[in-house]
Amino acid sequence: MGVNVLNRLVRNTTSKPQAQPTSTKSLTNVILTLLKEGHLQKAVSLLFASPEPVSYSLYAHLFQTCSSNSAIVEARKVESHLVTFFPTPPIFLLNRAIETYGKCGCLEDARGLFEEMPQRDGGSWNAIITAYTQRGFPDKALSLFVCMYRSGVYANEITFASILGSCAAVLDLDLSRQLHGLIEKYGFQRNIILGSSLVDVYGKCGILSDARKMFHEIQCPNAISWNVIVRRYLEMGDGKEAIFLFFQMLSTDIRPLHFTFSNALVACSSIPALEEGMQIHVVATKISYLEYQLVSSSLIDMYTKCGKLDDAFRIFDQLGSKDLVSWTSIVSGYALSGKTWEARKLFDEMPERNVVSWNAMLSGYNRFFQWEEALDFVFLMLNTTEDVDHVTLGLILNVCAGLSDLELGKQAHVYIYRHGFYSNVIVGNALLDMYGKCGNLNGARIWFYQMTEWRDGVSWNALLTSHARHRLSEQAMPLFSEMQLVTPPTKYTFGTLLAACANTFALEHGKQIHGYMIRHGYEMDIVIRGALVDMYSKCHCLDYALMVFKEVASRDLILWNTIILGCCHNRMGREALELFRIMNNEGMKPDHVTFQGILLACVDEGLVDLAGQCFESMSNEYFVLPRLEHYQTMIELYSRHGHMNELENFVKRMPFEPTVPMLTRMVDACREHKYSRLGDWAAKQLIELVP
Repeated sequence: MGVNVLNRLVRNTTSKPQAQPTSTKSLTNVILTLLKEGHLQKAVSLLFASPEPVSYSLYAHLFQTCSSNSAIVEARKVESHLVTFFPTPPIFLLNRAIETYGKCGCLEDARGLFEEMPQRDGGSWNAIITAYTQRGFPDKALSLFVCMYRSGVYANEITFASILGSCAAVLDLDLSRQLHGLIEKYGFQRNIILGSSLVDVYGKCGILSDARKMFHEIQCPNAISWNVIVRRYLEMGDGKEAIFLFFQMLSTDIRPLHFTFSNALVACSSIPALEEGMQIHVVATKISYLEYQLVSSSLIDMYTKCGKLDDAFRIFDQLGSKDLVSWTSIVSGYALSGKTWEARKLFDEMPERNVVSWNAMLSGYNRFFQWEEALDFVFLMLNTTEDVDHVTLGLILNVCAGLSDLELGKQAHVYIYRHGFYSNVIVGNALLDMYGKCGNLNGARIWFYQMTEWRDGVSWNALLTSHARHRLSEQAMPLFSEMQLVTPPTKYTFGTLLAACANTFALEHGKQIHGYMIRHGYEMDIVIRGALVDMYSKCHCLDYALMVFKEVASRDLILWNTIILGCCHNRMGREALELFRIMNNEGMKPDHVTFQGILLACVDEGLVDLAGQCFESMSNEYFVLPRLEHYQTMIELYSRHGHMNELENFVKRMPFEPTVPMLTRMVDACREHKYSRLGDWAAKQLIELVP
């Protein structure tokens, strides 16, 4: 209570008595009048200068008013006056003082007063625990709760509510379960606040089954209880269940919070679920919830994520008052949908912007590889605002990587170091990615080992990817061995390593990775199996590739294309054609990659007529427009197998002029097969293109 003693000494030595009311009653009336008129400072100054004590109820009222106004100076004066005239104040008033200090954010004052109290009750413990919980110190709150329990003071419902909030903040599942047992032991299980708090803590700890069970044990869940369960499912990535619960709530008589509407709409955005989102839109309109900016912004985001930009803009345009969140939502929607020109137009019209707005526009340029526009936008941003965060810096580094501009990336690195962002793992990983994509593997390795204290699995994957991208699988494998000592590899890690092995034909390394995944029980999803098929095919181990392929129960088009091209790569055209037949029978629609594999198979097997039929069927039957590579493959087919008349007819029917590689191949074929008419024409065209 050092601060309080000092206040008392200052008051006793420096305060000049002013004309005071003649009685405690009149003093109380004047103070209450001042408080009612909102003159807290004057009321407390009058009390502080008064040589008379006032009633306990007035002190309590003053503490409450100081708490509501976060008036720490006035709160200290009230406490000083109290202890001056009441050396041993009642515990309930000291509890009010602790609560007030906590609400004002002065935990040192709160803890000091708590420690100096000659006697404490449950309210004292509640006050100090709640203070630490509300100010974001859950560890200290939990420590105090343990001390309270050991001292023999029983927790009440207020204590349990505060401490469950701290458990949720630090994800302490074990203590939460113990608290759950105590709540039932003390007969508080019917308390809806505690029930909702348990749902919250189980959900935050990722135990949704327990959260759901606890939710169903609440006899009459209120709007807050429903909001908690919907929110927890949303945060755990189960948008479908969050939407289901929201509609289940609508079937009751509970009126949802506007936060719950927003959560449900965010869930619709994540799936995406347009039909359900439109139904929520109808309900929100009926109960006038579109007046809430949070709901309207979430609705705009839902429509943009579901590809309905016109609907999103219609809602935005109809808003009477557009706040910063609404503007940012519509700009982000257009930018991330590829309509960056329209997004920029809206961005330029924004009456105000924050860092989220700038990042939204920059994200659009990044997503659609508009690097030059992104770079211009970065310079505009840096010249306009100093409001830059770690997301901005990650996007700027992506621009440097996209442009392969190492010098600009180094300048960004200097900025990051000077402004203290280097310890942010997101920024650090973006730096790794930038150095790797710009080809500076030495810089990537140096920065990686400087990240020792805060790097994560993404950091390792970024470094491995850089080596794989530059065909350095022999260096990637030792890194993988080192990684296993620090952090468990992910499926993304294995995909990167398998791609590196495929590009460098490192079959033994590829087999080791495959075996490692099997031994350690990693899930072999379709992406990993596709990477395995690709690696074994490129390493000329087609039997293994086919074995992995056949183990997949549900195959997508990418996997079919990988195995068909793998057969072509291994000169097994007949097998590729048989796979194409099976693929058709299973109802899988081919794309341009599939047809490239089929045409290559025909080249290897000399199936000229079949290739012609497949080429014609691309656009006529499968509605796949032939690309440059398909025309090149047909020219190779006719040239290699000496079908010169067909080659000449094919070239003359092409919808574009032959390229230099096409003309070169035709000249060589005509010379080999002594077909001068086409050869002379091709040579003339070639000379005009390449004098």
